[in-house]
Amino acid sequence: MFFGVSERSLTNMVAVFNKELLSWYLITLKLKETVESGLPILPEAPSSARSIEFPEAPQHQQPDNSLQIVVNGDEEKSASPESEWIISIKEKLEQANQDAAADSWAKLCIYRVPRYLREADDKSYIPQSVSLGPYHHGKRRLKDMDRHKWRALHQILKRTNHEIEIYLDAMKQLEEKARACYEGTISLSSNEFVQMMVLDGCFMLELFRGVAGGFKHLGYARNDPIFAIRGSMHSIQRDMIMLENQIPLFVLERLLGIQLGQSEGLIANLALRFFDPLMPTDEPLTQSDRNKLESSLGYIATFDPLGDQGGLHCLDVFRRSLLRTGPQPVPRAWIKKWSHSNRVADKRRQQLIHCVTQLREAGIKFKKRKTDRFWDIKFKNGILRIPRLLIHDGTKSLFLNLMALEQCHLDCSNDITSYVVFMDNLINSPEDVGYLHSHGIMEHWLGSDSEVADLFNRLCEEVVFDINNSYLSSLSEKVNRYYNHRWNTWGASLKHNYFSSPWTIISFVAAVILLVLTFVQTFYGVYGYYWPR
Repeated sequence: MFFGVSERSLTNMVAVFNKELLSWYLITLKLKETVESGLPILPEAPSSARSIEFPEAPQHQQPDNSLQIVVNGDEEKSASPESEWIISIKEKLEQANQDAAADSWAKLCIYRVPRYLREADDKSYIPQSVSLGPYHHGKRRLKDMDRHKWRALHQILKRTNHEIEIYLDAMKQLEEKARACYEGTISLSSNEFVQMMVLDGCFMLELFRGVAGGFKHLGYARNDPIFAIRGSMHSIQRDMIMLENQIPLFVLERLLGIQLGQSEGLIANLALRFFDPLMPTDEPLTQSDRNKLESSLGYIATFDPLGDQGGLHCLDVFRRSLLRTGPQPVPRAWIKKWSHSNRVADKRRQQLIHCVTQLREAGIKFKKRKTDRFWDIKFKNGILRIPRLLIHDGTKSLFLNLMALEQCHLDCSNDITSYVVFMDNLINSPEDVGYLHSHGIMEHWLGSDSEVADLFNRLCEEVVFDINNSYLSSLSEKVNRYYNHRWNTWGASLKHNYFSSPWTIISFVAAVILLVLTFVQTFYGVYGYYWPR
C-alpha cells in the first residue's frame, strides 16, 4: 500500500497510462504520415481516442481537429488546378463571344497566307528587303530599311513644313479601323502601331511619287541608294506587292491628303504606275487597236482601278487593273452546298483542259491574240487564241500572292486562279512551253523552257479551286468537245504524218500517183485478158 493506494491498483493505473501514451503516439505518427502524403485522414483515429478510458482524454482531441483542418486545406490545394482549368475555358469562351460580337471579320482584308499554301514556297510570300505593316515588323533582316523610312519621313516634313504631330494625330484617328484590316491580334502598342503606319505609309508615298514624277523633284540625290531608279527598286516592288506586306489604302490616302490637300483617286493611279514593271504582259497596242477593242466591248470611258468600290490595298488595286473589263467579281457566299465538294485541293478536279501536245494531236491550232488582257482567251473553229504572257523572275511571287488573296478574301472572284490553273493544264513539258514560245504566246526571261514548265506545275499546288466557278469553264468545254471528236484527231494525224513538210507532201503525192498508175495497169491487164481484141 502506498499513500492509501494498493500495489495492484497502482499497477493497473500505470498500465492504463502506458496504453494511452502508446495510443496517442501511434495516432501522432499516423497523422504525420497522412499530412506528408496528402491522403485523407483515416477514420480510426477518433475511435482510438474514444476507446481510452482516461478521464482527461477529451482534452487531447484538440490537436486532432487542428490537424484535420490542415489536411482539408491540402485537399483544397489539390483540387485548385481543376478549378483554374474551368476558369480558363470560361475566359476563352468569353473572348470568343466578344470576337463574334465585334463583327471585325467584315473589315478584314490583309491576311496571313495560310500554311497549306506557303509550305510549297515560303519565300514567295515573305519580304526580302522591306517590311510594311505589322506581320513582318521588327524582323532583324529587314531593319536595314528602317533608316531609309526615317529619311523619307524627314524629307516629307522638311518639304511640307509640317509638324510630325499632324500625321500622328491623323493615324490615331484611324488606328482602330486599320487594326481591323489585319488578321489576328496585333501585339504592338497604340503608339508603336501609329508610328509604324506613319513610317511605312510615308515611305510608300515617296516611292510612288518618285517613280511617277522623279526623285530629284522630291529633293533626293541622284545617287541615292533607295530613292532612285536602280536595280534595288525591282526587289522593293516585289516585296511591296505581297499579301502580308500591305498597308490599307485609306491610310495612304489620309497621309497623301495631308501633304497635297486632296488625294481622291490619286493613290490608285500612283500605285499602278509604280507596279507597272510587274505586269505579266508587255503587248503594245496601237491607238486604232485600242479603239477597236474598246468599241467591241461597248465602252469608251477610261479605266478606273477602283470602280464603284473602295480599294482595299495596293495588291487589290493591282489585281483589279489586271482584270479590267473582265468578269465582274461575284461574291462566293451564294455557292450551293453541293458545289463545296468540288472546292478541294485535288488535281483530278482541276483538269480544265488537255496539254498543248495532246491538243495539237487533236488538230487544235494555237495563235497569239493581240490584246493586253493576258487572261482573255478565245476558242473558235479549232483555233485557241491566247494573249501574250511575259514571264520574269517576279512572276511566280506575283501570281502566288494574287491567288492567295483570292483564296482568302471571300468577295474576290477566282479569275487569276482560273487562268493559272488553265495554263498549268496546258503546260506539262518543256516542249509545250517551246511551242507556245515559237507562236509568240509566251515570252520568258528564265534560263530554259523546263524552268517555265516547272514554275507553272508548282503554282497550283494545294490551291483550292472550283472548276464550276471559273470564267474559263465554258471555253474548256468547247475545247474538250472538239478534242473528243475522232474525225478531228484522224485529220490531224494525217496532216502531221504526211503534210508536215514539203518532202513528206512530195512523197505522199508520189505514192498516190504510183498507186493510181498501178491500179490503171492492173485494170488494163485484167480487161485485156477477158476481153481481148
